Amino acid sequence: MLELQNICFHADDKDILKDINLKIDDKFVAITGPNGSGKSTLLKIIMGIITPTSGKIIFDGQDITDLAVNERANLGMSFAFQQPVRFKGLKVKDLLSIAAGEGVDVTKDCSYLRAVGLCPKDYLDREINDTLSGGEMKRIEIAMAAARGGKLSLFDEPEAGIDLWSFQSLIEVFENLREVTNGNILIISHQERILEIADKIIYLKDGTVDRYDDAEKIMSDLNMKYMGGCGCMNSKKGDSRNG
Repeated sequence: MLELQNICFHADDKDILKDINLKIDDKFVAITGPNGSGKSTLLKIIMGIITPTSGKIIFDGQDITDLAVNERANLGMSFAFQQPVRFKGLKVKDLLSIAAGEGVDVTKDCSYLRAVGLCPKDYLDREINDTLSGGEMKRIEIAMAAARGGKLSLFDEPEAGIDLWSFQSLIEVFENLREVTNGNILIISHQERILEIADKIIYLKDGTVDRYDDAEKIMSDLNMKYMGGCGCMNSKKGDSRNG
């Protein structure tokens, strides 16, 4: 489905990504690794937010390396940032309708909100502003991804900046999304409970793919080899620009 060929990214006299080669076609793939290893940069390159210094991106057999963000979105790709964007003046139901690409359908909107653990009665008419907590915004953004029903949904550390209660619920949300979505999910995370529900894990280190294998094998290796060295499995801090 998604193929990265010799992807490199150089900025500020630093090689942030070095010759990344990946073929990703599993339903739920997680990206993890130490801070500064290039995780967020890689996700933004896939979405077209950042242009790679060299290499190609193939999506469903099409070379999308030179396509803009909106063109990739039209092909079925979506991107959720670490900090969800707030749209003053818009209501939750408006965003769900925009994501779905159709008029307001209350029945569908309610199903998307229930899937992420939000009561439709309480949230459909809520404005997207500062009255919503970080955890609520994360859930709404995930509901938008479900409403869009795209081929590939990209999530950059959805657990960042939310409280423990919201995190526990977030795990359930992604477990549910994994079952109901027709598309594929690519998610950056440091959290063991999210990594455990992935089909495969990509472990980035120093801008290169250190490991790419079944989640169970990677988790076993991480527990034995990496946890003591980088602490990547327990960190809840967001990455820097080069993360």
